[in-house]
Amino acid sequence: MNIEKFAGIAGIVFDKDGTLLRYDESWGPVNREAARIASAGNAGLEPRLLFSGGMDPVSGHTRPDSLLAAGNAAEIAAGFVSAGSPVEVAELTRLLDDLFVRAAEFSVPVTDLAGLFGRLKARGYRLGVASSDNEESIRQTAVRFGFIEYVDFIAGYDSGHGVKPQAGMLLGFCHVVGLDPARVAMVGDNNHDMHMGRQAGVGLNVAVMTGTGSRETLSAAADICLRDITELEKLLPERAGL
Repeated sequence: MNIEKFAGIAGIVFDKDGTLLRYDESWGPVNREAARIASAGNAGLEPRLLFSGGMDPVSGHTRPDSLLAAGNAAEIAAGFVSAGSPVEVAELTRLLDDLFVRAAEFSVPVTDLAGLFGRLKARGYRLGVASSDNEESIRQTAVRFGFIEYVDFIAGYDSGHGVKPQAGMLLGFCHVVGLDPARVAMVGDNNHDMHMGRQAGVGLNVAVMTGTGSRETLSAAADICLRDITELEKLLPERAGL
């Protein structure tokens, strides 16, 4: 573990699902509902759609870096249609985006997010959230868990910065807060997050184990693997070097 890499960090961008929120508890039921919507009343189609998206319909386990683990609503909709959904892609994308906004009400946080973000903000860190979810869903999550006031930047797949693993969301954060990417840490639970960090040239890629990824799947692209986001506080310098 190279703790020295944390020394120059002044900004932190968090993924949402699997990073701020526990993936299985938060998204297992949502994925099943997404498949139900996409099946348009054909109950026999639902498990096939789930499997095509990377979720075992029996165990509920979602494969690392699969469509459901890392895709956005438009990508999931297209994947479901390719797997047999009779719903048109644009309409299914709209329906899934609506579902994902509602899902914020049932999300399970990894920790007291308001407390964590408030403490990091008080120490001088610039904070952002970049997710493959839509921007409204991210904002609803931030409001529900009380950390919206501490966030300098929010981007979803529909915010105009491109999609993961492209670098656009991270570079947008850097532009808004006035930081060089080398002074930013990307924190996420899958390789889309880690590859986005690499493409943006961030100073630190931090992987967490609260999503669909594991140390085995993430260690090649991550600089450090943590159990969850609560371990960040003791590794970061007491004050951000702004």
